[in-house]
Amino acid sequence: MTTTGKGSRAGKSSGRGQRDLRVRVKTAKGRKLSSKLWLERQLNDPYVARAKREGFRGRAAFKILELDDKYGFLKPGARVVDLGCAPGGWCQVAVARVNALGDKSGKPRGTVLGVDLQEVDPIAGAEIHQLDFLSDGADDLVKGWLGGRADVVMSDMAAASSGHKGTDHLRIVALVEAAAQLAFDVLEPGGTFVAKVLSGGAETEMQAILKRNFEKVANVKPPASRSDSSEKFVVATGFRGQQDQQEDTE
Repeated sequence: MTTTGKGSRAGKSSGRGQRDLRVRVKTAKGRKLSSKLWLERQLNDPYVARAKREGFRGRAAFKILELDDKYGFLKPGARVVDLGCAPGGWCQVAVARVNALGDKSGKPRGTVLGVDLQEVDPIAGAEIHQLDFLSDGADDLVKGWLGGRADVVMSDMAAASSGHKGTDHLRIVALVEAAAQLAFDVLEPGGTFVAKVLSGGAETEMQAILKRNFEKVANVKPPASRSDSSEKFVVATGFRGQQDQQEDTE
């Protein structure tokens, strides 16, 4: 592993401070170019370094931090469901922001419930369950574990990559639609739904469904989302209360 710098030449000071160093990963036998580039990007990503310093389980924690800074849905006392919560960075942020551990400030104490297909290491202040949220009765289990309805349902899930951009886009849109349906079943009126999507055009119908069921729907790319990524996040606030189901019965 080597470092290269911009600015003054080695051995000569410019008097304008230290050089901006960038880590370069040497090519190793058996290492694919894609793996080399991924590792190099990780080593030079300021959010990765910051996550390690601040004790978060991944750089994705800063995406939900930035979204909440803008829209303010993780309030003290809120009941939060994190779908596909592994490795747990979003839960960590939610625990702190909704006061799930409780403190002496007098603020209401919130609840954070994380669910994932895989086992997730415990997170202080969060209740984690291994669950396929697509399974029958998952919404009832979630409400049972919460002891009621949720104020926030959030998802940073992405379908396994197929290597085909169009296919991957369709898969993640289907996943977000399924997450939204669970949110319709478990959210309190006025609640918030936050989910990752990929830009690609197939999400038009999903956006229409969300606009019928929420007062406001915003699409945003937080600063922590890599510029070369097609991901964005939908933030739907002011849940109206199962509008689609009401229309179906009229």
